[in-house]
Amino acid sequence: MKKETKNKIVTGLEEAISHNNSFYLIDYKQMTAWQMVELRKNLKRHGFQLKVVKNRLALRALADRFPELKSYFRHSTAIALTDQDPLALAKLLKDFSQQGKVLEVKAGIIEAHYLSPEMFGEIVKLNSKMDLIARIGYLMSYPLTQFLRTCQAPLINMGRLLSVLKQKRES
Repeated sequence: MKKETKNKIVTGLEEAISHNNSFYLIDYKQMTAWQMVELRKNLKRHGFQLKVVKNRLALRALADRFPELKSYFRHSTAIALTDQDPLALAKLLKDFSQQGKVLEVKAGIIEAHYLSPEMFGEIVKLNSKMDLIARIGYLMSYPLTQFLRTCQAPLINMGRLLSVLKQKRES
C-alpha cells in the first residue's frame, strides 16, 4: 500500500473518531464474511458505523489521543463508531454476539473515557438513556400526583356522602 493511501486512511479514521463521541474495538477473527456483512447492515440500519482498518494504521490514528488502547490492537480489530447513544450501540453488539455470532468487544471509548471489557459487560446491563429519562420524569411527577390525589380526596368523599344521602332520601 502506498504511503499516500495509508495517510488518507489514517486521516479518515482520525476524522471519524473526532466526529463520533464513542467507539468500541471489536475482535471479529472467527466471524465469516456473511456474518460481517450482517453486522454491518445491522449497525448501519441503526445509524452506526463499522470500520475495518489495519492495526498499524488504527494505532497511528488513535495512539496519541487514546494510549490505553494500544494493547488491544492485536489480531482482527474493527471499530464500531457512534455519535448517538453509546449504550444502544453496546447493546446491539452484545445482542449480535449472543445470537451465536462470534464477536468479542475488546475495549471502547465512551465520550473520551476508557472502557475495559469488564466495564463493557456492566454497561450493557444498564437501561437506555431514554428509559432513564422516562424513569426520572415519573419519579419527579409522582409526589405531585400524590399531592393532587390527597387534595381531591375530601371532595370525592363529600360527593360520595351526598350520593349516599340522596339514595337514602329516595328510598
